[in-house]
Amino acid sequence: MSPLRLIYLGLAIWGAVHPMYWFVSWFRTEGWDLWAMVDAWHANMATTGLTWDLTIAAVALTVFVLAEVAVRRNWGALWAIPATFCIGVSCGLPLYLFLRARPLR
Repeated sequence: MSPLRLIYLGLAIWGAVHPMYWFVSWFRTEGWDLWAMVDAWHANMATTGLTWDLTIAAVALTVFVLAEVAVRRNWGALWAIPATFCIGVSCGLPLYLFLRARPLR
């Protein structure tokens, strides 16, 4: 495996673990209410802006993944879409780059 692929894989793992630490910590403190977390994402203009920034980035990444998969037929790269929306762009983007950098047969 190339060093670049290892970097992408490391970033995908970090992008899954680090944000989840904060999400789980928040849930432990505030209770396991998903809608309360969504409300917290809109607590002020700064968090609302960040929420929209990440949402737009997630949609753009999804469109890019779908377009690339249609051309390259790299079906495994579709795993980046649920990773993006279930974990975050910090996991989905490096995961997609890791999967895309795989040598094609």
